[in-house]
Amino acid sequence: MKKIFGLLLSLMMLVACQDDGRKELMSQPKQEKLPDSIQVLKGEFVYGADAAVIRGENFVYGVTLDSMSKKLAEEIAPLKSDDFEMVPVTVKAKIVPNPEQEGWKEVIEIQQILEIPESISEKDTIENKKNDKE
Repeated sequence: MKKIFGLLLSLMMLVACQDDGRKELMSQPKQEKLPDSIQVLKGEFVYGADAAVIRGENFVYGVTLDSMSKKLAEEIAPLKSDDFEMVPVTVKAKIVPNPEQEGWKEVIEIQQILEIPESISEKDTIENKKNDKE
């Protein structure tokens, strides 16, 4: 009887040890390969007191209010005729999930300002470009 009990106890310990190893292997998170989130975005930019937005032909993103967005707002300020006028810009930005969970699912962090027009004409706005296509 003692031999059978010892054999069963040994067998249970071996099986239990194997499961722990399997659980460790199975519980390790798989690392997914994420695409590069830094992109060149060309669109119209507007900056307000508590929000900033960039709108392109196929996207609309909220912009994080940091030093780069403030710098861009200062550079386009002389081009605007009112506070809500959108100015066409080209920026290099990182797309990140919105930490505040209000508004957009994703926001952008401007990494680099690539292009700002010297002046704004009526043809530069996206709405007028869409009207011209129709």
